[in-house]
Formats: sequence, C-alpha cells, structure tokens
Amino acid sequence: MTQSSARGGLAIVDKPAGWTSHDVVGRMRRLAQTRKVGHAGTLDPMATGVLVLGIGRATRLLGHLQLADKEYLATIRLGESTVTDDAEGEVVTTADASGLVRDEIEAAMRPLTGEIEQVPSKVSAIKIDGRRSYARVRAGEEVEIPARPVTVSTFEVTGVRQAERTIDVDVRVACSSGTYVRALARDLGDALGVGGHLTMLRRTRVGGFGIDRARTLDQLAERWEIVGLDDAARAAFEILVLDEDQSRLAQHGRALEDIRLPSIGPPTALFGADGRFLALYEQRGAAARAVAVFV
Repeated sequence: MTQSSARGGLAIVDKPAGWTSHDVVGRMRRLAQTRKVGHAGTLDPMATGVLVLGIGRATRLLGHLQLADKEYLATIRLGESTVTDDAEGEVVTTADASGLVRDEIEAAMRPLTGEIEQVPSKVSAIKIDGRRSYARVRAGEEVEIPARPVTVSTFEVTGVRQAERTIDVDVRVACSSGTYVRALARDLGDALGVGGHLTMLRRTRVGGFGIDRARTLDQLAERWEIVGLDDAARAAFEILVLDEDQSRLAQHGRALEDIRLPSIGPPTALFGADGRFLALYEQRGAAARAVAVFV
C-alpha cells in the first residue's frame, strides 16, 4: 500500500459485530496512513456488513452516498420487546407468540411496506432539541420522536424458526436511507400484539456497493484494496461524459448552461472525454451547477 493510493477512494468494509462505525474509521486511519477517513451511513455495533468509508478526496462523496438505498438481512424475534428495539437492550415486555403462523406474519408486514411514516427507535442518533435521542433516553428522559417518511421497497420473510414462546423470523429488507430496521421489528411485533425486536442485522448493499465487494479489516490489512475515485463515482451516481469545452468549465466549477443532467434529484457525476471523474453537478433550472469539484 502507498500513501498516494490511500488518498482518493472508497473502502467497502465488512464491519464486524461489536464494533462501532467510529471504531472502523479509527482502524482505517491507521491502515490508510491518513486521518482523512469518514463513513457513509452508521451501522449499530451489533450489526455487520457493508460500511462504505471514504479516504482522502473521496470523503467529499460521503454526504451524497448517505442518500443511497440499502439492503439488509435481519432476524426479528417475535414475543419480546426491548428498550432499544434490538438484542442489546433490556427486555421490557414478553408475550406468547407460539400460535402465530407465517401467513399472519406476512399479512402484518404488508402495511409496513411501501411509502410509510416511521417513528425511529428512541435509542438512536437523531437529535431532539440539540441532543441525541439515545443520550436523553439513557438519562431517564421521556423522548417523543416524530414520524418521518421512508420507503420500504422490500420486506419479505425468508425463514421462520419457532421456540417455546417466541418466533424468530428471518427477513430481507430493501429501503431508503433513514429507515430503521429496528423500528420495522418493533412495529411488526406491535401489529401482531406480541412485541418484537431485532436479534441480527447484516447490511448487504449500500447503493451500488454490495457485500461481494466488501472486505474485512483483516483482509484489508493483508491486501490493501480500495475503489478508486473514478470507479466509485461510476458505481454511486448516474454519469454524463462532457466534451472538451464543457470539461474545461466543469474543472473550474463553472455553470453549464443549456444542459440536462440525467438525474434531477441526486447529483450527477461528470466525466471528461479522457475518462477522468471531474465533478458532481446538480440541475438548477436550465443550467447544471457544481456541487463538488474533484480535479
């Protein structure tokens, strides 16, 4: 590994259980020999799977990558609810869920699919009056978090395992950024009248980066492997190749008049005719304007 290779790109990490996202950033700073490392989309300590880290100039991509849709594999335990909506919290209610059948469970999942209003878990990083919700809860305060719109495009059962009084339901979830899978587990348990919480969560995709591209920290220590800035932009955004005149303007962050970007919402990655990633631009009226320039 060289320091020059570490200065611009994305590391797709398979986060281990028990590590915070900040722990992973700390390890990557040592591996990449730079403090300029950040992550896109926090994973809870109990969760594993895809954590996208930006290194060097690629940290400027991260705020836009957080808007990407995500996929998860998870296990929901029906019959127990916890204070954190996952296995790390104290059990607060129990109920006999042994009589539930798969058809009932799937029927209760349907209203939690599509465009929904979701109340995030109270033990989350969302700020309420300037303080993190989890900090308020741990201080013994009552916290009310308003519902917010999210999109759950897939919420499906992949397996059911029954214990004496509880049922473990394996699910696959595809959802928009900002969706709490813990909250889906809580809401499913509430809908069935038995309570529920998350016992396993593995993120399998963030935008265009799947688990097949992820490497463990130990693997990265043995063989340094990052997605270069050009390839990262191609994987994460819609792209537009410019002509020479447009490229000169984009390199200086100038407005591109009378141009239509392929993406109206998220930024578009602009490339020069030579294949270099130049900048992120967004459409504003008849012109495309710079969000961030990378050359």
